[in-house]
Amino acid sequence: MLLRHTPTEIKERSALSINPAKTCQPIGAMYAGLGIHGCLPHSHGSQGCCAYHRSTLTRHYKEPVSAATSSFTEGASVFGGQANLLQAIDNIFTVYEPEVIAVHTTCLSETIGDDLKQIVDKAQKEGKIPTGKNVVYASTPSYVGSHVTGFSNMVKGTVNVLAESTGKKNHKVNIIPGWVEPSDMEELKRICAMVGVPIIMLPDTSGVLNGPMTGTYEMFPKGGTTVAEIKSTGDSMGTLALGEWCSADAARTLDTKFKVPCRVLDIPIGIKATDRFVDALRIAGGTSVPETVAFERGQMLDMMADYHQYFFGKKVALVGDPDQLIAMTEFLLTLDMKPVHIVTGTPGKKFEARITELCKEKGYEPNVRAHGDMFLLHQWMKNDPVDLIMGNSYCKYIARDEDLPFVRFGFPILDRPGHQYFASVGYRGGMRLMEKMLGVLLDRKDRDSPEETFELVL
Repeated sequence: MLLRHTPTEIKERSALSINPAKTCQPIGAMYAGLGIHGCLPHSHGSQGCCAYHRSTLTRHYKEPVSAATSSFTEGASVFGGQANLLQAIDNIFTVYEPEVIAVHTTCLSETIGDDLKQIVDKAQKEGKIPTGKNVVYASTPSYVGSHVTGFSNMVKGTVNVLAESTGKKNHKVNIIPGWVEPSDMEELKRICAMVGVPIIMLPDTSGVLNGPMTGTYEMFPKGGTTVAEIKSTGDSMGTLALGEWCSADAARTLDTKFKVPCRVLDIPIGIKATDRFVDALRIAGGTSVPETVAFERGQMLDMMADYHQYFFGKKVALVGDPDQLIAMTEFLLTLDMKPVHIVTGTPGKKFEARITELCKEKGYEPNVRAHGDMFLLHQWMKNDPVDLIMGNSYCKYIARDEDLPFVRFGFPILDRPGHQYFASVGYRGGMRLMEKMLGVLLDRKDRDSPEETFELVL
């Protein structure tokens, strides 16, 4: 009902965004900061900005997200927030005692022109940063890029400040996982352990945003990448960056500064991307692929064969983050499904080119838009209907109005709990995604079948 008046006539819009397919940079920076052990993210701006970022992450992960703020008022808004941030750094280390403060900017502090490096250096000289403690920082204006950009900037900023080289290799491989769920990071670590490759994962939100209920509140959970591990990334044998938009910048920084060779891969969603990840891991670590990994791959192939009759030819609309959509598009094409409308809110013409290239191999050209919105996606769907929509919780309005099966995937998922415990990456994650897609498609078949074709066995 809410979106049924969406017109079918499509008009080009250069300034107006309707139902955006993204959120702002600081949310991504805050999520990246939470993947550092003992880290308190800090929003250099107003209290309202920080409250929004915290609440969005809390609603998605159903976990209490802690963060601090510079609490800009009229004075800081006009004259700059240096005094606020200096006082905040002093207060945070005195009261909360984190190992790291991860400072990110907002629209307000960026518009004023606050220089984080200069302010942090001043805090260091004035003794506001205790010995053994650290402050990392990143420029994350909300009016540029998206939450994906903010995540990338904070990971890069963390590497810039903390990574170092002793000149002696640690015989580990850096894994920069991109914006994925904590469960995905756990699954990636499990695969690396099976292949026998020691790794450093940065960031790592597993155990932080999907930890156990213990009955005791811990402001800084046991999970996260430690400062010692981050420093050691400069001594690693190589870096595997999973996703061009989220992970590549930090990997290339390590390569430039410390000659740690890097390779940028797709997020391992689906059998082809997972195969490439496992192969790259094997090469980087100088190991061979064990039977346990081959067994899981065989299970996934078996499921693909069993499900093929239900998936074949189904048209899909996708919305989400570029790194995830590229991998998901390839996965759907592998299943002989047909992703026809694909939108990300994150800018980047390379995204459009990559999606078009993937679909061209199957003999068709999709509707694809970077820096697009869900209003455009809905218009495309009205002109060329689909069988399934996949995306974040905001897609539920389109799915309801168009009466479509809907699989929740990506960020944010605000109306269903538990997704942070179940992976979408790797062979096991791919099996779970197939099961979710088949479930909603066959539920729809059961709902719409007349009595004479309503079967027990499908």
